[in-house]
Amino acid sequence: MYFRDRTDAAQRLAAALEASCRGAHPLVLAIPRGAVPMGRIIADKLGGELDVALVRKLRAPGQPEFAVGAVDETGWAYIADYAGSVGANDDYLAREKAAQLAVLAQRRASYTPARPPIDPAGRLVVVVDDGLATGATMIAALHAVRAKRPARLVCAVPVGAPDSVRKVASYADDVVCLATPPDFHAVGQFYGAFPQVDDDEVRAILARAGPAATGGPGT
Repeated sequence: MYFRDRTDAAQRLAAALEASCRGAHPLVLAIPRGAVPMGRIIADKLGGELDVALVRKLRAPGQPEFAVGAVDETGWAYIADYAGSVGANDDYLAREKAAQLAVLAQRRASYTPARPPIDPAGRLVVVVDDGLATGATMIAALHAVRAKRPARLVCAVPVGAPDSVRKVASYADDVVCLATPPDFHAVGQFYGAFPQVDDDEVRAILARAGPAATGGPGT
């Protein structure tokens, strides 16, 4: 175990980010659902704003917890080089991508119904997740944000598989990862408590976030 819970991980991650982000009014984009409570803590500590980076993993056939890629809201997809070897052929990927895009559309309508996503253009943006397993969802999130021309793009995670951390590095200007254990199998193994975060909690956090709530740009 490296972290007591997500709160502990977020506080430690915020401390690691503070020197480079304090005073820059960063936009913290959390990958739902688990990273959203963490993103709230980090945004508060750094004097920034919180929003979500909506991406969904593409699940391996018969292995819903194993990612063979990920898709963002625009429909751009990252496909892992091993996808075909676990049965994810083109037809399967097309169906899975369509299914996950439908989930993304539903989540956007549910999570921030009263406002558009906060524009990352020209800003210091920190994309946060509670850990990197395959790295697929983080890659999709970073790709989506990069297309909107942030001034600087940072990937921030408490823990990650070493190969995955190396893989995401080319998609960000900086990667802040507190631990890269060689015995990585799943994100949850490095937390003492790792409960599910539900949609109601995400909605409640986001209702208190955004430009209108924080007094940041766009008010």
